[in-house]
Amino acid sequence: MVEVKNIFCIGRNYANHALELGNAIPSSPILFSKPTHSLVKADGSEIRYPGGRGEIHHELEIVLHIAKDVPESFEVEDVVDQMALGIDFTLRDEQSKLKDKGHPWLKAKGFPNSAVITDFWAFPGVEGCKEVEFSLSKNGETVQLGNIRDMMFDFKQVIEHCNYYFGLKKGDIIYTGTPEGVGPIRHGDTLSLRWGQDEKGSFKVALD
Repeated sequence: MVEVKNIFCIGRNYANHALELGNAIPSSPILFSKPTHSLVKADGSEIRYPGGRGEIHHELEIVLHIAKDVPESFEVEDVVDQMALGIDFTLRDEQSKLKDKGHPWLKAKGFPNSAVITDFWAFPGVEGCKEVEFSLSKNGETVQLGNIRDMMFDFKQVIEHCNYYFGLKKGDIIYTGTPEGVGPIRHGDTLSLRWGQDEKGSFKVALD
C-alpha cells in the first residue's frame, strides 16, 4: 500500500445519492476526514465491524492519491499519480443523530476499518476515468454503479477545495464521493469492488 498521510472525504458529490438519503444538494463540496487508522485493505480477507451501533452502510468511491504538494494553479494529472477504489463505511443511525444535533460526523465515519481501499494503480487521467464505470457488488449482485461524469464537483474542484482548506501534501488521499445505491451490510456479506470488468478488491464482512 502507498504511504498515506491524511484521508480527506467528499460528501454528497452525486446528486442521486443525496436525494436517496433525503439530503439537500450542496452548492459546494462537503468536506470531512477519517483517521489513518481507519484504513484497511480489500485483499480478500475478513474485515470486522461493530455489530451493536445500528446500520453500517457501504459507500463506494474513487480514491485519488496526491503525488506532490498541490500548488495554487494545477491540472489534475500534474498532482494525482495513482487512484484506487474504496468504501467509506458509515454508521448511518449514529450519523443521523449527529446531524440532528449539528455535530461533526467523525464518530460515524472514523471507526476502525471504516476506510476500505484496494491497491492503487496508475491514474489514467480525467478523460480516461470518464470512459470507465466503477461498481460494488454484494454477494454477487451489483448494488452501486457510478461514473465520474455524474459528479457535481469534478476532481479538480474537489482537489482545489481540499487544498484551500487543508493544504494538500504528498501522500494525502481523497475519497471523492459515492453514487446512489448505498445500503447496510450484514454478517457474512461478500463485497467486490470493480473498475470496469476488473475486480480490484474484495472482502468478507464480519460483525462483532
